[in-house]
Amino acid sequence: VQLVESGGGLVQAGGSLRLSCVASGSTFTLNVMGWYRQAPGKQRELVAAITTGGGSTNYADSVKGRFTISRDKAENTMYLQMNKLQPKDTAVYYCYAERGGRFPRYDYWGQGTQVTVSS
Repeated sequence: VQLVESGGGLVQAGGSLRLSCVASGSTFTLNVMGWYRQAPGKQRELVAAITTGGGSTNYADSVKGRFTISRDKAENTMYLQMNKLQPKDTAVYYCYAERGGRFPRYDYWGQGTQVTVSS
């Protein structure tokens, strides 16, 4: 499975961005997809995740009510709509996918896309 992100950039506080992640390869083996982020000097943290089957979602407390994760199964694309962005959201955002279920457990990562929010 290969993951390619796009959509990062520079935005002012209060603005919006939409990240996209296109998955290719054996996407039928994936259980969960999501977004992580890593700010300078900090650990990588989960932002949001979505199950590939039922579409259940979960969010970090820091982004609840501002970010929305979604998935277009037909296009094998996952999105992260980010609204009301704040400087603390500045980070490299990584697309993530988890292989599991009846397949051997494995994690896939995209190359990352920079999101910078200016005050």
